[in-house]
Amino acid sequence: MLQIYNTLNRRKELFKPLKQGHVGLYVCGITVYDECHVGHGRVMIVYDLLYRHLLSAGYSVNYVRNITDVDDKIINRAAELGVSPTALSQRYIDEMHADERALGVLPPTHEPRATESIQSMIRIIERLIESGHAYAADNGDVFYAVKSFAEYGKLSGRRIEELRAGERVAIDEHKRDPLDFVLWKSSKPGEPSWPSPWGDGRPGWHIECSAMSMDLLGEEFDIHGGGADLQFPHHENEIAQSEALTGGRFARYWMHNGMVRIDEEKMSKSLNNFLTLRDVLAEYSGEEIRTFILSSHYRSPLNYTTEALLAARTALRRFYTALRGRPVPREGMTHDTNPGKTVAMDTGYVERFDAAMNDDLNTPEAMAVLHELTNALNKDADAGSEHAVRLASTLVYLGGRLGLLDKDPEELLHGDAGSDGPTADRIAAMIEERQAARAAKDFARSDQIRDELALQGVILEDAGGKTTWRRV
Repeated sequence: MLQIYNTLNRRKELFKPLKQGHVGLYVCGITVYDECHVGHGRVMIVYDLLYRHLLSAGYSVNYVRNITDVDDKIINRAAELGVSPTALSQRYIDEMHADERALGVLPPTHEPRATESIQSMIRIIERLIESGHAYAADNGDVFYAVKSFAEYGKLSGRRIEELRAGERVAIDEHKRDPLDFVLWKSSKPGEPSWPSPWGDGRPGWHIECSAMSMDLLGEEFDIHGGGADLQFPHHENEIAQSEALTGGRFARYWMHNGMVRIDEEKMSKSLNNFLTLRDVLAEYSGEEIRTFILSSHYRSPLNYTTEALLAARTALRRFYTALRGRPVPREGMTHDTNPGKTVAMDTGYVERFDAAMNDDLNTPEAMAVLHELTNALNKDADAGSEHAVRLASTLVYLGGRLGLLDKDPEELLHGDAGSDGPTADRIAAMIEERQAARAAKDFARSDQIRDELALQGVILEDAGGKTTWRRV
């Protein structure tokens, strides 16, 4: 039984969906004004992992992850580059999708864009004004009246009195209260705008997610996710406007993943330690990045270091090395199936893996199961034995549940020679020369060839009268 740490109640809770067998999942997506960074990558992978786990448990999942394609940042960046906001957002949507594919992230069920739900936002704002939870200012802006919602602060644990005492928000003369937030912004010359009862304008950020989630999941749904940085004010404001609108509950479970740090410092452009996913993908594969991210619990801060990425690379290659030469019936082993009835599995490992994942997606424990499986597999010298095939099949299946181990071991371990490494043909020729030297009992030359390849990042492994190789 899945337990989720619910930020709203600050404890782990047994997950019980609104409708048996069905899950409504909403995750705040990306504001597309620049390339995705490592923090975005963590959000993508964490909720992809949740999606996979729910599917493997037999749920029908309606997974909605939005795109914010109208925003001050988009408008300002487009003006800097001399392009339209629409063209800019489409460029970065395309790049985001490429990053997701590289990281092995499954497409959500729906990926709505904010600009597709403008009319829904207007209808919500009209109802909030009618009920006294929002008001139109004389400049065409519409604000949400925070003090009208008695439970404001219940997600973040902040009280209105404390927020007002430490108020640092710039004073807006059109607001009735400094804590009030904008639902609709009047348009400025040259900005994207839509007609509304309050004049031409565009939506505020917070109202977008309420509209898109309600359009696709209904007024109440199961799980709302996002980064910890969105807990306040974005998610707090979503709750306030949504629950004031409906008089009921918005999302039942709130999940927040921890932030990414670079060498123990907050990732920031001002500190010159801002890493885009493209930067990292130039040095590491998407599967290596995914392994690194899964090595920490999703709610914990994640410290990005070169050493941690290299450790993830080593771990991943160890899994693939154990699978080398092992016949695995991969047919039917997908992220949303349980192949136990058609493919022999080691149920003990599967049960321990499930227990870890059901404990609030405890991926470090789940990865530990994969390492133990690998140890057991490495001890079985008979690659084709029933026991070895069962272990290898279990490793591939559980790896797939994490979005890993979907490649051919030989292809991955041989990898790319890069600009300096020897080609596969060159390595094969040197192995052949080494075998001839060994046959002639010229062990000095045999060792020399092995050492030469090691210096070029190629490891030779002798087993069962055969020599295989892999890149480090």
